[in-house]
Amino acid sequence: MIKLRIPATSANLGAGFDALGLAMTYYNFVNLELSDRVEITSLDGLEVPTDKSNLIYESASHLFEICGKKLDGLKIEQTSNIPMARGLGSSSACIVAGLVGANTLLGNPLTTDDLVNLAAQIEGHPDNTAPALLGGIVTAVFDGRKVHWVKQEVNTSLKFVAIIPDFELKTEKARACLPKEVSHKDAVYNLSRAALFSASLLTGKFENLRTACHDRLHQPYRMELIPNCRRVFDIAYNHGAYAAYISGAGPTVMAVVDEANEFFTGKVKFSLETEGLENWDVKLFHIDNEGTKLI
Repeated sequence: MIKLRIPATSANLGAGFDALGLAMTYYNFVNLELSDRVEITSLDGLEVPTDKSNLIYESASHLFEICGKKLDGLKIEQTSNIPMARGLGSSSACIVAGLVGANTLLGNPLTTDDLVNLAAQIEGHPDNTAPALLGGIVTAVFDGRKVHWVKQEVNTSLKFVAIIPDFELKTEKARACLPKEVSHKDAVYNLSRAALFSASLLTGKFENLRTACHDRLHQPYRMELIPNCRRVFDIAYNHGAYAAYISGAGPTVMAVVDEANEFFTGKVKFSLETEGLENWDVKLFHIDNEGTKLI
């Protein structure tokens, strides 16, 4: 049996819609073994599909088919720490687990580039799947078949604080609220800020991040689907966050914070409770530079 560790991811990073994402030190764990039947177990008690509709199994089966190999079944044991439908890459973690697991079981016939492409084809965009596989911060362009990507390892004095509500927001609903067309002015607004975000993060000009994560393509629309989202942004900034943005499709709000701001998490929790928002959880992460790995 092989054992995998797959990181959570935070996509978009404000203005980098469907193009930027990073991996975080928060993990799902998946054990896989070839079998003559489908046997899927949730080791943490979370309810997951236990038949061939399981996304880990579907992804593994897809890779076997591509490689011309017959898959009779798999034994899958999964521990799902990444909450579902919260904008932290839970579905991407399942896709990547299935692909990396199947590729490993077959003796690694596919390259890393192949896996990046396959994962994006299944998910529809690479902003979560690429960092889940590769780690670090990833800039990616998906042309429908191939992902053109750059991974950069990030070693900073930053921490990422996820402020997570107790309700789900399905990606389909979060995408459905977006406009079909945007103005040239708004496109330029986002392009400049997306470029500024990654450059500032990598060069240590953290004072730029608040401006760099501003966005006109998705966040203003998705905020309307997330009750109290604007107030959570205000709380993060009031306690010294460099930046705050909707993680992925939401509803999680991600705050980028200096490591020296040691009481940020506690202050945010206190403010949330004071505001009657105790249904929002607060979790502290750092950037994971390793991506999915065998353990």
